[in-house]
Amino acid sequence: MRKYLVVDDNQAFAENLAEILADTGAEVEIAASGVAALDRIRRGRFDLVISDMRMPHMGGAELLRQLRSIQPGLPTIVITAYTNDDEIQMAREEGVLAVLPKPAPIERLLDLCAVARRNGLVALVDGDAASAENVIQALSLRGFAVVCTVSGMAIGKLVRLRPFVAVVDAGVAEAAPAPAMASVAAMLPGVPLVQLTTSVGEVVAAVENAYGAQNG
Repeated sequence: MRKYLVVDDNQAFAENLAEILADTGAEVEIAASGVAALDRIRRGRFDLVISDMRMPHMGGAELLRQLRSIQPGLPTIVITAYTNDDEIQMAREEGVLAVLPKPAPIERLLDLCAVARRNGLVALVDGDAASAENVIQALSLRGFAVVCTVSGMAIGKLVRLRPFVAVVDAGVAEAAPAPAMASVAAMLPGVPLVQLTTSVGEVVAAVENAYGAQNG
């Protein structure tokens, strides 16, 4: 049985969402604040956290940052009415599986809940925004969260997030393929590398194989 944590200071919304999730056969707990959510995460094991962004005392972005130090591999989904907010970008930089609007698109949410993978964070190094978005969407459908950066050097800041694999556009910010791959490998020692190809399907298959090898 999968276990979810819903974090929202709007009790009515949280209870309604918890009921919908429970109808899928999942066990669901509710936390009314980021502080309460962290306490539950320290004491239990969840398959997914679903959090609001705008909450008193501790917003969703700060919750996700602190969550990463407790359970780095715990997948998260943000549901918020504020889709063009600096805090949303901060949350994305913590490796969310998805950012969904309020009211939540239930079918999309349930699909994500069903596929969300623990320890499934992918680091993506790609200088092409359109290409990156295609890869992110395809990986999200398979339950993988993605943190994207546009240069090999910038990926160093993602070390604390502990990605299990890195997908690299081998030529980004480099004159030749080899240096790009080598620089990412040096910053993420022991993390498998997948070269970004023209086929998104090939990338997804390679990521799934890497995940299976580490979690099989």
